[in-house]
Amino acid sequence: MSEQANKALARRWFEEVWNQGRESTIDELFHPQGKAYGFPEPESVLHGPGDFKTIHRQFHGAFSGIHIDIDDLIAEGDRVAIRWTCTMTHNGDALGFPASGKKTTLGGSSFITCRDGKLIDGWNFMDLTKMTLQLQGK
Repeated sequence: MSEQANKALARRWFEEVWNQGRESTIDELFHPQGKAYGFPEPESVLHGPGDFKTIHRQFHGAFSGIHIDIDDLIAEGDRVAIRWTCTMTHNGDALGFPASGKKTTLGGSSFITCRDGKLIDGWNFMDLTKMTLQLQGK
């Protein structure tokens, strides 16, 4: 795939999977042998669409109004680097503690490798621990 096609794949992933909450897009765009590193914990490794959908449901169960803005998007060969900002409201208890009702912002970055029109590897960097502590008032 071209660098432009890989950029379009990354944009579609963030728009449909996260902003629209379309779980079916995970099956379509995440390679069956794909791995996602660093989400939800820095040491986490999610294997395939099934693992990713479990965490996706948990995140959407904790937050409403999830919206990710792509701040920077750079592609070279089969790799795409994305710097993003996510805004959302903590309206659910899927993180293991009561909903705070607080709106929060989370910045992060993702580095993905594309193969055959799908995401095969994704490395994610964000400070979910800091955000969680803030939501708990700590």
